[in-house]
Amino acid sequence: MTTETLTSFRLFRAFKSRNYSLYFAGQSVSLIGTWMQRTAVSWVIYSLTHSTLMLGVTLFASLFPSFLFSLIGGVVSDRYNRYKVLLITQIASLAQAGLLAILILLNHYQVWEIIGLSVLLGIINAFDVPARQSLVYEMVDDKKDLPNALALNSSMVNLSRIVGPALAGLVLEGLGDGICFLLNALSFVAVIASLLMMRLAKFIKKEHKKDVFGELKEGFAYIKRTPSIAFVLVMLALVGLMVLPFNTLIAYYAKDVFKGTASTFGVIDSFIGLGAFSGGIFLASQKAGANLKKILFINTLVFGTGLILFSHAHIYGLALAFATIAGFGMMSQITVSSTLIQTTVEPDMRGRVISFYVMAFFGMQPLGGLLVGVVSKWIGPADTLMCEGIAALLIGLLHWRYLRREKLKHAADLVLKKEENQLQAV
Repeated sequence: MTTETLTSFRLFRAFKSRNYSLYFAGQSVSLIGTWMQRTAVSWVIYSLTHSTLMLGVTLFASLFPSFLFSLIGGVVSDRYNRYKVLLITQIASLAQAGLLAILILLNHYQVWEIIGLSVLLGIINAFDVPARQSLVYEMVDDKKDLPNALALNSSMVNLSRIVGPALAGLVLEGLGDGICFLLNALSFVAVIASLLMMRLAKFIKKEHKKDVFGELKEGFAYIKRTPSIAFVLVMLALVGLMVLPFNTLIAYYAKDVFKGTASTFGVIDSFIGLGAFSGGIFLASQKAGANLKKILFINTLVFGTGLILFSHAHIYGLALAFATIAGFGMMSQITVSSTLIQTTVEPDMRGRVISFYVMAFFGMQPLGGLLVGVVSKWIGPADTLMCEGIAALLIGLLHWRYLRREKLKHAADLVLKKEENQLQAV
């Protein structure tokens, strides 16, 4: 077997699992539609208001409800059949996308109506993400392939981020925003069909002696006594608050810096996706046992550097190159964090711990979006984006400090164990 064949096998080894392959295919179509809708919403809102603050408000409306309800979503994922929960949330997402498409097609809409439907989607996602992330574990037959499956998930998300915004730009200009939203609604049919075709183990209902709040408290206590998971969640929360909301400013760069159209906006977003997709492929190709924490540290620095370079770039080609670098670094924040949690958490705690992950990710971004909107009004969008890049570098240094302390602790534990063995030998 050649080196290229071995690399390809290692890259796609999670596809040996039939259920995961079906999930991957369905989600690939659905996520392209999702990114088309995200691009269209940002473009429509900015075209109506010409306000970066309103872009932040829109991000807040779509993500903050996930923060509020994610912990309940995690408990639901642990208490009930995750497959059925996911099927229900996908049907609800189809209904939400259909309502938004009808609203836009009728050409009689206001900003508050779009924001209201964004709130509805945020509530749905609070239950969807914990169930979906937890169910991936059950879809993979060989649990050694789980890191590969999660990395492929990231590649899928970011490939859709390349295709979706670019396609959205073309559809917005050629067919109108209503068709763009309608295509997203139709894309949910693919993921619902893939779920219906799966053959999962029969769900065995377990007795739960504690109520919802008791189980939430139990999940929080588990995180407190598991420092490695707690650290990952804190780092993700910091990045979500101070760095990831950089997306809210992309419409400003497309329209005001590069004097472009919806297609320009789509292209910039696609190049961010190209970098993230490349990062996902890089992660998926890693051997089992790779040092994911080190990769996360390095890519946080790459993320910050890319944002700083992009922030004041006025040459379109260079800006796209810097956007790609930022996208590559951004990938690790979500994928590696999720992988570190999924591969270390106890099965009975998976839904609840993932709900804290969702809270850190979805909860901090909307607050950060509002913060970015306010700060950009004060110091300007370019300097705001540069500050986000600097924040990423500082967070990377915090991560380096943690890794160094962990390494020293591990060395001290080895010395102590060696001394204990010597004493026992005597």
